[in-house]
Parts: sequence; structure tokens; C-alpha cells
Amino acid sequence: MTTEIDWAALTVFVFLLGLVTILGFGAAGWRRSKSLAPLEEWGLGGRQFGTWITWFLIGGDIYTAYTMIAVPALVYATGAYGFFAMPYTILLYPFVFAFMPVLWRAAKKHNHVTAADVVYGHYGHRPLELAVALTGVVATMPYIALQLIGIETVFHALGIKGELPLVAAFLILALNTYFSGLRAPALIAIVKDTLIYIVIFAAILVIPLKLGGYGATFEAAATAFKARGSGDLLLAPAQFAPYVSLALGSALALFMYPHALTGVLASANADAIRKNAILLPAYSIVLAFVALMGLMGHAAGLKLANSNDVVPLLFEALFPGWFAGVAFAAIAIGALVPAAIMSIGAANLFTRNFWRAYINPTVSPGGEAKVAKMTSLALVGGALLFILYLPVQFALDLQLLGGLWILQTLPAVIFGLFTGWFRAPGLLAGWAAGFLGGSWLAWLNDFKPLHTLHFGSASITLYSGLIALVANILIATLVSTMVRRGLRNPARSI
Repeated sequence: MTTEIDWAALTVFVFLLGLVTILGFGAAGWRRSKSLAPLEEWGLGGRQFGTWITWFLIGGDIYTAYTMIAVPALVYATGAYGFFAMPYTILLYPFVFAFMPVLWRAAKKHNHVTAADVVYGHYGHRPLELAVALTGVVATMPYIALQLIGIETVFHALGIKGELPLVAAFLILALNTYFSGLRAPALIAIVKDTLIYIVIFAAILVIPLKLGGYGATFEAAATAFKARGSGDLLLAPAQFAPYVSLALGSALALFMYPHALTGVLASANADAIRKNAILLPAYSIVLAFVALMGLMGHAAGLKLANSNDVVPLLFEALFPGWFAGVAFAAIAIGALVPAAIMSIGAANLFTRNFWRAYINPTVSPGGEAKVAKMTSLALVGGALLFILYLPVQFALDLQLLGGLWILQTLPAVIFGLFTGWFRAPGLLAGWAAGFLGGSWLAWLNDFKPLHTLHFGSASITLYSGLIALVANILIATLVSTMVRRGLRNPARSI
């Protein structure tokens, strides 16, 4: 990373960041009702976002700054294996098309604000509701921290040192969220996605021209992987099963996260969600080009101490300072938008499914919103302290666990939308088995996301979260069967 400040890049960066800060505060009056007091208004934007706003909101929500940093970093380090994010997003949208409109209708009908609300509304079981809510909050915290890591990476690329800039970014995020709720990231997401598209299309045109074309890029990457003795442009046969299971497990997990569900529940109607399931794959195309920048790093001859630096250094080396500033602003804003939605989604969970459920059941709608606002500040503050005082690797490990954990809420959230067969005790037992068993698998594998299953002399390596989900569903089915039989034969259960 550079040790000197590029003033042209910094000037553009500060201007664009200032612009979105003003937009964020101004969003409080955008499409608002008489008051932001009800939690539905602050936390879901009044459920009024149509197809295009939802497209920007969900896209800005799931394609984060850490995506812009981590995906090319993984491709730079491993080659083809890092492209698992492509089939993952392709698998994701049929899931959204099939299941999310049903979830939206259930939430709208009963004024549910969170997935845990939906679970309690269906099963009337507080322990299961609490399990879903706590999992959502715990899984979201390291995700917010990783967005701040993305901002920190940009500051390093700009030559800015010290903790003060990160604290300033935290204040922008926290105050925008506190005063404007979900309207702030929804409005800023339009700017963020516009910048991202400009930056990526410039990169895919300019960088290959400067590096001799895509053919030269692939050749340089292949040579680098061969010299290093790891990574390749093609998957090895042993990587097929891990690759597929990571893609499938990640696709199933993503829309269980509170921030993704918040974007869905804020939609004006179920048709907006279906249309977005059709339109959102446009982001997958952009993601493919983002991933290619990992290979471009090899062609550009970058020597990195940290593979996360590959995208910032590419723009720093191959573009004029002012455009590097645009790219850095796009990445930083790409952190602020999802981090805001993450804090809102987790705050909604805490307020509805812990505070109102256990602390103050008679809390007013305005009181709910006040609790959620304070909780959002605390969550972002906690993420900031996490980054300032704990090793970054710890955040990475927890984020991997977060994906595994949130996947275990899928049966409780989704199954009840389509069938009444499962029982709450069974789903709670399944959740516990998946949560604890998956955590144990992660610990066995030094927090790597994969686990190898042995069957005599044969073995297969799969995503630990998917293994845990299978155990979750099996236990949920078994216990639900026992509960149903007990209900049919009450004398036997005495």
C-alpha cells in the first residue's frame, strides 16, 4: 500500500463521501409518513419500496464492500476456486423467487418486522423465536465488522493512517442510520450502485488494455500459480464437491441474514420481490468482472503482503488519481450501505424479539423505534471496537461461522410457510443440533468452512454449514414425528 497521500484521489473520495452523508441525513424526509416513530417506518421504510428502489436496496445490501475486496482476493490467492461466488449468486435468485414473496405476504398480513416475528406468529413458541433472533444478531455482528475492514483497506490505499478516519466513518454510518432509518441506505444505494457500475466497466475496459488483453491476463495468472505451487485457472477434481457445496450452502444462507430479509420485507408488494429475483442477476455479471480483477493482479505484477489489497492497488497503479478516488469511494460507500442495513436488521430483531418479548411487552410503537435506534448505535459501535481492539482474523473466522449459524435458521423460517407438519420443539432441537454441531465442525477444522467426511476408504469434502443443515433437518423431522405421535396418543406421553 502507498505511504503517501494521493491528494487528487483523496479530494474526490471526500467529496463523494460527503455527498452520500448529506443524502443520508436528507433521506429522513424521503417518502416518509407523518412520523418515523413506528418501527415499521424506521426499520422497514414503511414497506413502500417498489421494484427499482428494492433492486438498489437489495443489491447494495448483498454486494458489499467486502465482496469487492474479498472475492478478487480469493481469486488472486486460489484461482478458479474463488469463483464459487458466481454459481452461488445464480442459485440464489430462484430461491428468492420461490420463497421470499410467501414470507413477505405472511409478514405484511400480521405486521411482522423480522423473520423471528414470522416464526413466532406461526408456531407461538418463544424459545424458537429467541433462537432465530439471537442467531441473526450474533451472525450479523462480524459481518458489520467486515464492512469496516473494507473501509479500512480503502484508507490504507489512500495513504491515510491512524484510527480517526475509521471512527469518522463509523459516526457517519451510525448517525445516518439513527436519524433516517432504512430510508438512508435505500437512497444512498442508488449512488453506490451507480458508482460501482461505472468503476467496474471502466476496469474491465482499461485494465486489460494496459495489461495486453485478457489472454495475457490469464497466461500471467497461470504462470504465477504454477510458480507458487498453489492455485490454478481450473478446478482440480478434488475441489468439485467443496465448490458446489459452498455455492449451494451460501445461496441458502444469504437471505436468512437479517439485512437481506430487511430488504425483502421493505418491499411494497410480492411482485416487486419476484421482479427483483429476475433483475438482480445483473449484479452477478458485475461480480464476475470483480472476480477477474484477482487474476489481473497477477498480470499487473502486484506483490501483495495481503491479498485483500489487490483491487485498491490495481486502481492505484493503473488509473489516474482522481478515478482511483472514485473507485475508493465506491468501495467505502459499498461498506456503509450494507453496514447500515445490517445494523437496522439486527436492531429490529433485538427490539421485537427480545425487548418487547421479555423486557417490555407493552412498549409503544414509538418506544420500539427508540430502542431500535439505540441498539443500532450499539451494534455499529461494537463492530468498531471489534476492529480496533481484536485481531482481524478473529472477525474473519466469526464471519465464516456466521454463515454456518444463520443457515440453521432456514427450517424454522421457511418450512412453516408451506407446511404445518413440523413442530416447534422439533425445529428448536434441529436448530440446536445444527448450530452446535456446525460450530464443532468449524472448530475441528481451524475455522475453515469445509469438513471432510470419511466412508471407509472413500471421502468427500463439503461445506460444514450444509452438513450441519442436513443434521438440523433430520433432527427436526425426528423430534417433530415424536411430538406429533405424543399429541395423538397423550396417555403414552405421561
